[in-house]
Amino acid sequence: MRDIETILVLTGAGISAESGLATFRGPDGLWEGHRVEEICTPQALARNPALVQNFYDIRRAALAKVVPNAAHHALARLDAEWPGELLIVTQNVDDLHERAGARRMLHMHGELKSALCRECGGRVRWEGTLADGPACPLCGGKGGLRPDIVFFGEMPYQMERIEEALAEADLFVSIGTSGAVYPAAGFVQTARYRGAETLELNLDPSAGSHFFHESRVGPAGLLVPEWVDEMLGRRAAAPGG
Repeated sequence: MRDIETILVLTGAGISAESGLATFRGPDGLWEGHRVEEICTPQALARNPALVQNFYDIRRAALAKVVPNAAHHALARLDAEWPGELLIVTQNVDDLHERAGARRMLHMHGELKSALCRECGGRVRWEGTLADGPACPLCGGKGGLRPDIVFFGEMPYQMERIEEALAEADLFVSIGTSGAVYPAAGFVQTARYRGAETLELNLDPSAGSHFFHESRVGPAGLLVPEWVDEMLGRRAAAPGG
C-alpha cells in the first residue's frame, strides 16, 4: 500500500448492529405491516405523522440501551491519533461514534437525537418524543418538528464536503455497509477513479465488494481494531513518524 496521508471512512448499519442496535429494516422489510420505504418519506409524514414519529421515537429510545463497541472505539482512536486528514462519514443515525469519542465525522443521513423544524428550518438536539407535537425551542412553532433524518427521496447531508473528501482521499475504507444504498454505494468507484486505495471491512461480502482493491470479511469488532492498529503502527514506523 502506498503512503497514506488522507483517509475517508464510510460506516453503515453493520458497525452498530454489533452493539445490539437493530438495523433499519426488520427481517421481512416491514414495520407494523408497512414497508419502510412507505414510512420514511415526506409524503408519509404529511399523511400519517403519528406513524412516522412513532417509528423514530422507538429508535431514539433504543439508543439508551446500547453502547459503542470495539469498532466504534477503534475509529475514535484513529480519529485522535491519526496525524493526517481523516473524515468518518456514517450512514447511521445513532450517536455511537460520538459516544466513543470520534470528532472528525458527519452524519450523511441525519441523526436520531436531532429534530428539524419545518417552520424555521432550525435544528435542535432532541432526546424525547416528537409524537406529541412539541413546540420548536427556536421559533415557538408547535407541531412543526420532525426527525432530522434524510427520508427516501431527500438529498443526503453535506454531499459537497463528502465529494471533496473523496477527491482528496489516499485511502477509502467502507465498514459494515450493504453496498446497495446510493449515493453511498458509489463512493468506492469515485474514490478509485480519483486514485485512492480502497478497502472493505464487512461481515459478509457486500453488493459492491468487487469494486474494492481489498475486502476483508469478519465482525467489525475484530476487523476494525486490527486495521486501526495496522495503520497507526505503519505510521509510527515510517520515517519521521
